[in-house]
Amino acid sequence: MIRRVKYHEIDFQKYTKCLENSAQQNWYAKKEVLDELSGNWEILIYDDYRAVVPLPLKKKFGINFVIMPLFCQQLGVFSEKDDIEVNDRFLQFLKKNYKVFLYSFNHHNSFSKSLDTKKNYTIPISDYVLLRRKKYFKGRKSTAKCAQHLIYKEIELSTEHISFIEKHFKGLQKETDIKKFRDYMNFLHRNSSLKLCAAYLEEKLINVAVMVDEHTQLSLLALINDETYKTENGPSFLIDKILNKYIHEKEFNFMGSNIRGIEIFFKSFGGELREYPCLQSRILKKLS
Repeated sequence: MIRRVKYHEIDFQKYTKCLENSAQQNWYAKKEVLDELSGNWEILIYDDYRAVVPLPLKKKFGINFVIMPLFCQQLGVFSEKDDIEVNDRFLQFLKKNYKVFLYSFNHHNSFSKSLDTKKNYTIPISDYVLLRRKKYFKGRKSTAKCAQHLIYKEIELSTEHISFIEKHFKGLQKETDIKKFRDYMNFLHRNSSLKLCAAYLEEKLINVAVMVDEHTQLSLLALINDETYKTENGPSFLIDKILNKYIHEKEFNFMGSNIRGIEIFFKSFGGELREYPCLQSRILKKLS
């Protein structure tokens, strides 16, 4: 039986235990992360927290809609073993009882009928030398090699670095979105989960990779580039250095993109496609 549980009714001890024992393991389903990114959310549960589905909510047009928060890629069903029958029940309950603007399941979730999908690319824990030799595109090897005059540094979250990120971050037009990203970086920093890696041309900061740093995974939130120095190939240099340093112990999650050029960039480092299902209202998409 599927049951809706509002935020103030959630047994967070059972919820957390379900997440920790789940086959899906996802940073974004954690209470503290959803509190930060959504603020307004509830859950669906199956058989006393045997499986859970976190649902972020946002009021639009005076109505509460299910919608993925900014900077949150995947949620979905969390259970000890992914079960198509249970997933189907959750999906039907979601369709029947909620107005869904956009909801992204995780790449482990399977359903009896096909849903729309979005693309993500990851690199599993690997030997860097073999990864570079066998899976890098030839052009990417060359580009990274040509950028070795740059300097790699891991930097702290400071006023100077926040200013660089805000100035050069593409894709965030609203001031409220920029503030949300700044707040999220501060949240990650407070929780010892933020990693900032940078490329310098002599003393000049030209690229910054903003990542969520988990125990077994690095997730790329943003790759910030000063376009004045585009010919220096800083993005290729930076990702290559990060993989060289960490891919032997941590999976690298590019956090996906449906933009062709960015998708090819991810694939050129040996990124493996992991599509994840999503539910989206076509009508609501037009109204957004």
